[in-house]
Amino acid sequence: MRITPLDIQQKQFSTKFRGFDVEEVDSFLELIREEMEELLRENANLREEVRLLEKQLKDYKNIETTLRDTLVATQQMVDEYKENAKKEAELIKKESELKADEMMQEAQKRVIKIHEDITDLKGVRRHFKEELRRLIESHLSMLEFDKERESETPDEA
Repeated sequence: MRITPLDIQQKQFSTKFRGFDVEEVDSFLELIREEMEELLRENANLREEVRLLEKQLKDYKNIETTLRDTLVATQQMVDEYKENAKKEAELIKKESELKADEMMQEAQKRVIKIHEDITDLKGVRRHFKEELRRLIESHLSMLEFDKERESETPDEA
């Protein structure tokens, strides 16, 4: 049987010749004592449980703080990696553009050189043709000269 504060308040002790019945009072006090002991044990257990739960809560809050800090640091690291990757991509792009420009300039120089070589070769060809024409004309004139001489010499022979 649980004793409530109302039970204690409403408890009536019967009176005897010289006052309250001692056994009844002692019995009630023993019951109250047992209830109080149980309440104190329960209170102590609850305090210990509260202490453990508060410690556990503190541990969880520390873990939460650590996780939050880790998440923030990770996000910052990811942002830095993204920024570095963008910078590196931009640098690679610029280097590629410069290299492409250099290659285009080199190709244009080669095209100009080839055009110059073609022009030079055309001049050489034209000169060669003229020289060949002169040589042929010279040989033709020598042949005509020989032919004229031959036509003149047989009459004298």
